[in-house]
Amino acid sequence: MSKGLPKRSENYSEWYNELVKRADLAENSAVRGCMVIKPYGYSIWEKMQRALDDMFKETGHTNAYFPLFVPKSLFEAEEKNAEGFAKECAVVTHYRLKNDPDNKGKLIVDPNARLEEELVVRPTSEAIIWSTYKNWIQSYRDLPLLINQWANVVRWEMRTRLFLRTAEFLWQEGHTAHATKEEAIAETEQMLDVYATFAEEFMAVPVIRGKKTANERFAGADDTYCIEAMMQDGKALQAGTSHFLGQNFAKAFDVKFSNKENQQDYVWGTSWGVSTRLMGALIMAHSDDEGLVLPPKLAPIQVVIVPIFKGAEQLEAISEKVLPIVKTLKKLGISVKFDNSDKQSPGFKFAEYELKGVPVRLAIGARDLANGTVEIARRDTKEKKTYEIDGVVEVIQNLLEEIQENIYNRALSFRTANTLEVDSWDEFVKTLDEKPGFISAHWDGSSETEEKIKELTKATIRCIPLDAKEEEGKCIYTGNPSSRRVIFARAY
Repeated sequence: MSKGLPKRSENYSEWYNELVKRADLAENSAVRGCMVIKPYGYSIWEKMQRALDDMFKETGHTNAYFPLFVPKSLFEAEEKNAEGFAKECAVVTHYRLKNDPDNKGKLIVDPNARLEEELVVRPTSEAIIWSTYKNWIQSYRDLPLLINQWANVVRWEMRTRLFLRTAEFLWQEGHTAHATKEEAIAETEQMLDVYATFAEEFMAVPVIRGKKTANERFAGADDTYCIEAMMQDGKALQAGTSHFLGQNFAKAFDVKFSNKENQQDYVWGTSWGVSTRLMGALIMAHSDDEGLVLPPKLAPIQVVIVPIFKGAEQLEAISEKVLPIVKTLKKLGISVKFDNSDKQSPGFKFAEYELKGVPVRLAIGARDLANGTVEIARRDTKEKKTYEIDGVVEVIQNLLEEIQENIYNRALSFRTANTLEVDSWDEFVKTLDEKPGFISAHWDGSSETEEKIKELTKATIRCIPLDAKEEEGKCIYTGNPSSRRVIFARAY
């Protein structure tokens, strides 16, 4: 093992970058701005995908797949959306290379192979999907249309951070069409709820459910709902968004249906997505200076068993006791690894599994075998206890549930301790610098004020919480009247 990770308290950003690399989650690639998600990192993403996909299907959605390329004319059809994404588009202009006559063995773009119309590599798929929906929707009988796609998208980006911001990333995007405004809004809210449930119950990350301000809204949406999470440095991270699109895309792509009264009307739309940013949230919300801390529900390996032995005979005796336990755990759907390799010392293995965030670790040696006991360590609190080997399966089952709950409660306590109500400008500025976290404060509702605050402090309005209570107050910046508090924070 090389020297320990940087400390969170000393350099949070460096700690994060190092942890992602050392825990074998991802690394930078030969392509500037793009990452390689390594097998261990991808296993966590797969568990996220599986859980979300089940939740999508339970709420009536099915998966489909649409093209990676969007013809420019389709892309520009919904003006606000096109304008919002224009600055980060990768664009395909040619379809052929040829040998470079002046440079043997090298290739050049064939100038004669220019596309008649440029193709945009999708930064999001509303345009291509809505142009398809036009052919799929004729009558109210075709509605609602509830479709999701798992895909990669490209948003050109040079200042990158693994999982948090890369030019290409993986995500899911749901796109739905409805007969009425009420149904579309209900869908938008339902999917926000699915995301919040996933974040809290699987990722063990508490989130605030809210609406974005007009400034922060998705380009082309009438309303954007979001979930906001707090990281351990007090910064906010947007963990998912759900957009009510009104009839904006239906009008842009002429998607009409005949209703029950046989009149033509435009359909109502939604779109919603989460991406591999969730990996960043997972890492930053729970991990510590020793490495990852993974909630059991998303850990690729939930239990690791490390035998402590000298020679083949001892290992055989230990294996005889351990293998039935492994079998039982697997039957119960618990992922377990029996690490009986003799290439590394037990101490090295302990450190490695700690770095990788494995929730439960069992160590068993010749002395344990003689006593009929096993030592169990939990990753979240680092507690070690000795248990009777015979009741160990039940202990592990209970422990996994307890760890999942404890990780969530710990993150919730942290958020509560770092959320403050602030009523004056001076206090606002001081709090941002001295006690980073969420600030609950009054805002007068104007985009100008919001911009000014962002310009002066780099803090943005993360959301207007859905459960914000009505209370008269004065905007912290202008002193103008305000009827409810919003959440301000600096964000990723």
